[in-house]
Amino acid sequence: MQTLANRGGGPGPWILFLPLIRAAVVIGVVTLLRRTGWCGRSGPWAADPRPSGDSPLAVLGCRFASGDIDEDEYWRRLSVLDERFGREGGA
Repeated sequence: MQTLANRGGGPGPWILFLPLIRAAVVIGVVTLLRRTGWCGRSGPWAADPRPSGDSPLAVLGCRFASGDIDEDEYWRRLSVLDERFGREGGA
């Protein structure tokens, strides 16, 4: 009795897809671990570019996002904060 996998005595051409499937699974697992932070926080993705907490830049950004201030006032206040405190993280 012959099965679909063993029609001509060998494993058949579907065996060529197994390495591709394994690679896709490994890439998927690594991507999932990186995005959820299970691998720790070391490397270029560890730094959070967004201001956090009650920093002046964070408060200004929240006020602009909520519509309390318009774009002109946002840029004016941001330039004052840059002159006075500088950007976080240099540059």
